[in-house]
Amino acid sequence: MPYTLSLRSKAELVGVHPDLVRVVEKAIQITTQDFGVHDGLRTMREQEQYIAKGASRTRNSKHLKQPDGFGHAVDLVPYINGKLRWEWGAIWPIARAVRMAAAEQGVSLVWGGVWDRRLGDLDLVLEDAVEDYCKRHPGPDFLDGPHYQLA
Repeated sequence: MPYTLSLRSKAELVGVHPDLVRVVEKAIQITTQDFGVHDGLRTMREQEQYIAKGASRTRNSKHLKQPDGFGHAVDLVPYINGKLRWEWGAIWPIARAVRMAAAEQGVSLVWGGVWDRRLGDLDLVLEDAVEDYCKRHPGPDFLDGPHYQLA
């Protein structure tokens, strides 16, 4: 039985670009790992709070309203035992479902696990793509597995 988006997740998608919403709606139907939309559109105040907590590093986030009036990013966090958890073991199947959904919908995305390439261009084994990214960008990089944004 496929998963469905909760009312809270649907509320987080309000103000997010329709192309990205379609991808999320398809991904939840095909994923093997339940997830929630933790963040969609953010205010600048919310973004500043994320920066202060170390959960973001930019004031130019795609979560903020873009010139077309929509947010261009979402954070899809796994549900584990009924709670949102930032655990890579559960992030991988979500990333695979998002990649499949984006390809089906014809939407190009960047994933926070590999910031310098489009999600659809990554090798089939996403774990290897993240490892390669870390080799190309040694040092303390900001890997954000739950994050997806329009390319």
